[in-house]
Amino acid sequence: MAGHSKWANIKHRKGAADARRGKIFTKLIKEITVAARMGGGDINANPRLRAAVNAAKVENMPKDNMERAIAKGTGDLEGVNYEENTYEGYGPGGAAVLLESLTDNKNRAVSEIRHCFSKCGGNLGAGGCVAWMFDKKGYVVVERSAVDEETLMETALEAGAEDVREDGSNFEVITAPEDFEAVKEAIDAAGIPCIDAEVTMLPQNTTSLEGKQAEQMIRLMDMLDNCDDVQKVYTNADIPDDMIDAYIELKMEEVERFEMTPHPVEFDMYYSV
Repeated sequence: MAGHSKWANIKHRKGAADARRGKIFTKLIKEITVAARMGGGDINANPRLRAAVNAAKVENMPKDNMERAIAKGTGDLEGVNYEENTYEGYGPGGAAVLLESLTDNKNRAVSEIRHCFSKCGGNLGAGGCVAWMFDKKGYVVVERSAVDEETLMETALEAGAEDVREDGSNFEVITAPEDFEAVKEAIDAAGIPCIDAEVTMLPQNTTSLEGKQAEQMIRLMDMLDNCDDVQKVYTNADIPDDMIDAYIELKMEEVERFEMTPHPVEFDMYYSV
């Protein structure tokens, strides 16, 4: 489990830059569309759609965008037909990598994913090579400074959580997938803020990486996360905190550059000579 909440922090802080570039909205719209296609457009009767819509609300996606995505999924509006696939492979140092893809072009997706692995000292593997190393679990991350451990444990365990544990500066709440919503609702009702909450794939064991291998692994995760056809990326890599912190700092600088850079139209109107 070590390092999993670190990746949650990376996604959380990197999100501002991704949202500026439309990347988060693109991934969320795909998930909403596929969820509606698979289970119908009724949020109350479709847990996957409900989770996707809640994630979109967290990112402040306009309601019209969500409704159009649902309509495309149910067939009320014409839309792209996305195909779901799972890919597995090995990163630097033999670390396991599992990823979920939604794409309208499987050949393109496979090519881009394989390129990411090869550029970072890893390799795309056969189906089933690492999936057995992960368990599907509900996962909630709470900063230790936001709540005392006893309160969180009482709230989460009474709602059906399997475990509450410490991981650095955070608490991790682990649930069975079917209990995730009830536990998350209980935590929200108690006024406890979360920095990440999702049904995810947690590694059974971790692979420690250092030095160049750790740097390559961080780069691989970043490249895969930025791939348009990739929805989610999981790994059992355990990377030193200082390297993760340096990466987060770099991403925050990226966010600041995006925030300070004017749109081309704005530049032409106000800044060009």
